[in-house]
Amino acid sequence: MTGIKTTGEKKMMFFSGRAHPELAEEVAQQLGVGVVPTKAFDFANGEIYVRYQESARGADCFLIQSHTAPINKWIMEQLIMIDALKRASARSITVIVPFYGYARQDKKHRGREPISARLIADLMKTAGADRILTVDLHTDQIQGFFDGPVDHLFALPLLADYVGRKVDREKLTVVSPDAGRVRVADRWCDRLGAPLAIVHKRRDKDVANQVTVHEVVGEVKGRVCVLVDDMIDTGGTICAAADALFAHGAEDVIVTATHGVLSGPAADRLKNSRVSEFVFTNTLPTPAELGRDLDKISVLSIAPTIASAVREVFEDGSVTSLFDEQ
Repeated sequence: MTGIKTTGEKKMMFFSGRAHPELAEEVAQQLGVGVVPTKAFDFANGEIYVRYQESARGADCFLIQSHTAPINKWIMEQLIMIDALKRASARSITVIVPFYGYARQDKKHRGREPISARLIADLMKTAGADRILTVDLHTDQIQGFFDGPVDHLFALPLLADYVGRKVDREKLTVVSPDAGRVRVADRWCDRLGAPLAIVHKRRDKDVANQVTVHEVVGEVKGRVCVLVDDMIDTGGTICAAADALFAHGAEDVIVTATHGVLSGPAADRLKNSRVSEFVFTNTLPTPAELGRDLDKISVLSIAPTIASAVREVFEDGSVTSLFDEQ
């Protein structure tokens, strides 16, 4: 005999950073496990310290951290946590990133620009991540930036079924806020049996978040329009698109987005918008002032979807099978 055989079973361990502990607790509850106790704090100069209070040796480790504000701090904490797991002799490290930071910087629009989404993937790989599990990337090509498996989950079934239960489907039109989201809007149309419309916009390339809406392609007059997007940041694009739909005779507008970034002037824009309801998932925490003061915001839990994917990965199952009906 030239080796030693072991009879041990696989062991799952679930870890969380400090960015969005509520989502981590929900996912852990769905999985029937506890979040591993972790000591984490900031030094006076902003450096981050992390130490796990249980052994991770030989375990399949799942580490969740959503890149919310302050985004650079939480990305750095996640990298440090990955490194700690690697040095703790984890068997495998799956990084769960419900919202992938810097995803909008996925290509060079002009010379001398970075491709920051690729940089984030490289940093995770270098830190020791074996696999990434994420929800609704800004563009599908980001999956190819990471040198390893990437499980790309979709919030479409959760969001579309919610809208489908609330709205008369005979009056429903699915609207893409720009040409880049047409493919996703098409999937919504297939699921809800609704026609498609597109808002044509032009973005000022020298001014961030500055958008001018030109025209609406498709029939929206007298219709209940559901605008579908992957994220809402300052709210400028989506509120301008909603205004264009109302200007073209839409009866009502509902906005859905997987990621409610909601930074800067978003709170005022959402409050003052004629949109009847904004629907997000909880991939990011909803700012306190919006969750408290704005009753037209609905937040759906993505935790069951993430937990199902984690279970498939751990049990060597198929994550794709969770979305086969799409």
